[in-house]
Amino acid sequence: MLSSIDLIIECRDYRVPLTSRNPLFEQSLAGRERVIVYTKRDLGSHGLAVDKKRETQHGLAHDSLTGSRILIVGMPNVGKSSLLNALRMAGVNRGKAAFTGAQPGITRKIASGVKIVDPDPETGTEGVYLVDTPGVFVPFVPDTESMLKLALVGSVKDTIIAPTTLADYLLFHMNLKVGGRVYGEYCGATNDVVEFLEGVCRKTGRLGKGGVPDLEAAALWVVQRWRQGNLGRFVLDEVEVDGLERKVAEEVRMSVSQARKQAKDVQRMRAKTKKSDSMG
Repeated sequence: MLSSIDLIIECRDYRVPLTSRNPLFEQSLAGRERVIVYTKRDLGSHGLAVDKKRETQHGLAHDSLTGSRILIVGMPNVGKSSLLNALRMAGVNRGKAAFTGAQPGITRKIASGVKIVDPDPETGTEGVYLVDTPGVFVPFVPDTESMLKLALVGSVKDTIIAPTTLADYLLFHMNLKVGGRVYGEYCGATNDVVEFLEGVCRKTGRLGKGGVPDLEAAALWVVQRWRQGNLGRFVLDEVEVDGLERKVAEEVRMSVSQARKQAKDVQRMRAKTKKSDSMG
């Protein structure tokens, strides 16, 4: 299929620009024309100022894409289908062609090309088609914090990690990035997730029998509120040069570790095959 593709668009979540970088794409798409789009930018920075001059310069320095087939790839729930729908609306003024949702896994198979630019019979130029794909999760998650980040932004189903654990991690980042004022209507500044969630329960009426706070329901609600940009807008990754270098080095170490593991698995399989052959 890649042989028929002229350009790759890789989507990464603006809130986790490093963690949503999938090393599988670095390997499989190496050498191909690729544009990286950071999605959900409005959720990663409050009142982000747009550099109009730079945007204009970037817009002028482009190649014609007429007659192209474009493949869009990225992690689960990173916003690929939303980007496709936006490009379709901007290019041909038509509604949704791809389903979207708050949970990962909405797109389950590679779609046929969706037209985002109409062909022009007068000039003879061809149309532009965009191909949507299911989200591809990283082959391995290097550490617990990376998994928490991916779960918090919605690249992992909410059933994988306990909601209270996610809320605890979110509370840490809220205190670090924006301070306790962002959740001040629920409780005072705190590092205690139980105190925070109990305050949310009282304020929102998430109480069980006998008025017992439903901490899990409150945690789910809090995470959803943050995903919508209502509990602070900030980036979870450390987006500095050192942070990127550490991320790449980490991927190299993990790749070597995975290669060694695969080699051992192959050796074990060969040993089992030889043993079964000798017994036969």
